[in-house]
Parts: sequence; C-alpha cells; structure tokens
Amino acid sequence: MCRSIKVLRSADSQPDESEVRAAALQFVRKISGYRHPSQVNTAVFEAAVEEITAVSRTLLASLLQRQPAAS
Repeated sequence: MCRSIKVLRSADSQPDESEVRAAALQFVRKISGYRHPSQVNTAVFEAAVEEITAVSRTLLASLLQRQPAAS
C-alpha cells in the first residue's frame, strides 16, 4: 500500500460522502496494515472508518477558504 490518500479539499466543490468514506477507509487500511481485517477485527475496523469519516466531514466543513491576495 504505497498510494497517497486523495486530497479532498478543493476551492471548486465539496467532496461527496463516498469520497470522504473512501479516504477514511484507505487511511484505516494504511494505519492498521490490513486491506481486509479478520472477522475478529471487522467491527473495530469499521468503527474506525466511521469515526474518521465523521471527523473528516467536520474538518472539511470547518476549514476556511483562503482569500485571494489583494492587488
């Protein structure tokens, strides 16, 4: 797993729910070292994905857009 997690923040649009969840899933996979967790770890793996999705949504909604420099 050496791919970078996709940047979701852009000035043009907000990411949709599936994009935020996909980034959270990729992050949890990277941190845990599991592409697919074992049955015994599935619940905590999915809980982590949901928590990171929620925190990511909050972060993206809270970030202020940079103002262009005045000329």
